[in-house]
Amino acid sequence: MPALNIFNRGETEGEVSARPVLELSGPRLRQSFERLLNNAEEHGGVEAYIQGIGFKASVFQEALSEKNLPDLDEKTFIGLCAFIAPVRRRIGKWMKGSDITAVRNRIQALLGDATDGADTDARIQAFCATFPDGGKYRWVRDLAAELLHWTNPEQYPLMTRWVWDLKANTGVIREIWHAPDIDHMSLDVPDTYETFLVLREELSQFLADNGVFRDMLFYVDLLTAQIYADYICEQGGTYLKTDFSSEIDPMEYTRRMLGLDGVDVESGRTRMKLPDGGRYTMPELVDC
Repeated sequence: MPALNIFNRGETEGEVSARPVLELSGPRLRQSFERLLNNAEEHGGVEAYIQGIGFKASVFQEALSEKNLPDLDEKTFIGLCAFIAPVRRRIGKWMKGSDITAVRNRIQALLGDATDGADTDARIQAFCATFPDGGKYRWVRDLAAELLHWTNPEQYPLMTRWVWDLKANTGVIREIWHAPDIDHMSLDVPDTYETFLVLREELSQFLADNGVFRDMLFYVDLLTAQIYADYICEQGGTYLKTDFSSEIDPMEYTRRMLGLDGVDVESGRTRMKLPDGGRYTMPELVDC
């Protein structure tokens, strides 16, 4: 099968044309999926990772629930950031001069009360606009994407820059695009909510065709991370090399992209970098 184009089967031609078309490579998907299954065996199998993803989602959903969000404090917010790889090394310095009340208000506006996702892109843009502009704050997009996804995985697919970044022309979509000259192409695929929905539909169908029927949303996240982890390994680990400096095992980058390495369960020491260069410790999480 040279390529996948399997979303929205049964819709009218007009409806399909209004959505992004993703020409994905079946062989590349199978390669990453097989590698995921094989590599995960050394760490308790894929189900252990699915449980870890489920735990992360439960932490975010508890902390950012309608009941608890109005009382979100700085320590809890920093603890959440420890589970977001592109954010945890950069947000500490910004937090030093920030008011947690303002942060809380921004998160409340981001999460909003929309039920159909129609204004998702606008809310992400508004959230990012409340932070300084420039390359040093590109992580804000990832923060917004992860806050949305982990509080409501069904409504919001994972929309981080490493999944797809149109301006940089990098991400998972590029790595599984079906084109012989992909290394010399700039993909004209918007990095919008609709695109990420289509990607999730494509990957869900692929997984279903390969025998996955439970925890589909988390399996999609895991496969997505594995695809980008494969890219990192192919590039010699140069992406975020300062964050990925230790000797790795076959699943380290996969865990890292999903933030599953955010805290050491024995010491409570996280990968969240504080303004003084130290690491945030989260004993409460270890005790739970």
